Amino acid sequence: MSEFKVYKVGGAVRDQLLGLPVNDTDWVVVGATPEQMTARGFVPVGRDFPVFLHPKTHEEYALARTERKNGMGYRGFVVHTAADVTLEEDLARRDLTINAIAGPEDWTKTCELFDPYNGQKDLRDKVLRHVTDAFREDPVRILRLARFSARFTDFTVAPETLQLMREMVAAGEVDALVAERIWQEVSRGLMEAQPSRMFNLLRECGALERLLPELDRLWGVPQRAEYHPEVDTGVHAMMVLDMSAQLQTSLAVRFACLCHDFGKGSTPADVLPRHIDHEQRSVDLLLDVCERWRVPNDCKELAEVVAREHGNIHRSNELNPAAVLRLLERCDAIRKPQRFEEALQACECDARGRLGYEESAYPQRQRLGGALQAALAVETAPVAQAAAQRGLKGKAIGDAVSKAREQAIADWLTPAL
Repeated sequence: MSEFKVYKVGGAVRDQLLGLPVNDTDWVVVGATPEQMTARGFVPVGRDFPVFLHPKTHEEYALARTERKNGMGYRGFVVHTAADVTLEEDLARRDLTINAIAGPEDWTKTCELFDPYNGQKDLRDKVLRHVTDAFREDPVRILRLARFSARFTDFTVAPETLQLMREMVAAGEVDALVAERIWQEVSRGLMEAQPSRMFNLLRECGALERLLPELDRLWGVPQRAEYHPEVDTGVHAMMVLDMSAQLQTSLAVRFACLCHDFGKGSTPADVLPRHIDHEQRSVDLLLDVCERWRVPNDCKELAEVVAREHGNIHRSNELNPAAVLRLLERCDAIRKPQRFEEALQACECDARGRLGYEESAYPQRQRLGGALQAALAVETAPVAQAAAQRGLKGKAIGDAVSKAREQAIADWLTPAL
C-alpha cells in the first residue's frame, strides 16, 4: 500500500503493552479513499462509515475518520472520512487514552508508537482517562468505561473523567441509550473479572439510577445482621455478583445473581430489616428489566427461577422428599436439569456473597443436585405402564410417576439423614 499507511490501533496495542492476549486487532488506514481500497481487493462492509474486509485475512480495516455530534444519544453523529484525515484526528475520537495508541502495521514492542494523548503513561499509572471532551458526545462510552473498570481491576478513573460522566448523565445523554447497546455493554461487563466495579462506577456517576433503578435503590436498605453481616443490600448484591465471577459462572448465572434481590428495594420501611415476600417482587421487577433491555430468554428464565426460589433452595435441607420433589417441579428441573444446576450455582453465590461466608460450603447444591439425578434415574415408562394395568388413568398415572420419583429421592437422601 504505497499510497497510504496502515496502523494497528486500540485494544490490540493496549493489551500487547499490558502483556495480555490479543483477541482482535483494529486496523486504521490513513490517506486512502474507498476507491483505492476496493482497487486493492478490499471488500466494503461498513454501513455507517467506510470499513473494509482484507482480501486475505478478512480482518476489518477502517478508514481514518472524524465524528461530529448532531443529536442525542450514540446515533447522533455526522461521520467525515477523507484521505486528508490524519491519524491524530482519528485517535482523538476514541474513548480512552489507553485505547488511543497506534503502531505501524508490523508493530512489535521494539518499534516506536504514535501516542499523542499519553496513553502509555496512563497504562503505567493504571488510570482510565478520556481522550478529549468529545467523550461527552457518546453515552455508550460511560458503559464502556465502566466495563473497562470491571476488567482492569487495579485501574482508577481520572477525576476529570468521572466529572465528565456526571455531566453527561445530568444532560440526559444516558436516557437516549437504546436497549441493544445497554444490554451489549452490561452483558460484557458481567463477564469481566470484577463486575461489581462496573455497577459501582455507574452508581458513582449517577448513571445507574437512570439505567437500572431496580439495583440502584438497594444501597442503604438494611438486612438482618444475623444473616447478612454486611447489612447493606446493595453491598450484598455486589458481593454475590463478584462471587459469581470468582466461580467463573455463565452469563445467565451472573445476570440471575444481579437481579435476585431486586424486591428488597421496595420493602416497606416498617417491615425492615426483614424482607417478607421479596422474592415475588424481585421476579416482577426483573421481568420489567428483561423487557426493557430485551434480555435473552435463557438469562430471563434462569433469573426468574432464582429470584422466586432462592429462599426455598437455601432452606432445602429442612425439606422432606415430597417437598424436595415439589421444589424440583416448580423449577422445571426434570425437563431442564442444566438450568437447575445453574440455579444452584447462583444460590451458592448468594450464600457465599456475604461478609465472612466467602469460603463457606454450600451443601444444598450437592443435596439437591443428587436428588435431581435420583429423580431423573427413574424409568417412567414402566411405572406408567404398571399404573395403567392397575386401571389408573390420566392424572393418577402422573401421580404414580411422581410417587416413584419421590421414593427415589428419599432413597438418595436417607444416607444424609
